[in-house]
Amino acid sequence: MDLKLDPRSRTPIYAQLIQQVKQQVAAGQLKPGDQLPTVRALAAALHIHTNTVARAYDLLDQDGVISAQQGRGTYIARQANQPHLRRHRRAALQALVDQAVLEALSLGYAPEEITASVDRSLKDWRRKSRKGTE
Repeated sequence: MDLKLDPRSRTPIYAQLIQQVKQQVAAGQLKPGDQLPTVRALAAALHIHTNTVARAYDLLDQDGVISAQQGRGTYIARQANQPHLRRHRRAALQALVDQAVLEALSLGYAPEEITASVDRSLKDWRRKSRKGTE
């Protein structure tokens, strides 16, 4: 599990943990049944308070993303809350697109140029991915 926390962010650390775990589950980096570090181990690795990790784990458990099993450990839920993950994936994608569009507009590109560029990128990606399966 690769977590990058930003102590200068306005987003609380526990919320950053939740967001990143959900992103990794949605992206398939963390799979159902994968064991997560203990609260103490993760807190020590990230140099944060154990209560912060415990709060994040508790909220992830409530959301159905993880399953905390007393005395056995904490695991990515076998059947993660799919609608919740779909919403998270959709929101993460929209944030990426919004950021790219805003940046392109601020550089003076017309909306039509941005659309054409995205279409070209997707077309190139599809072509390359088809080559990889042949």
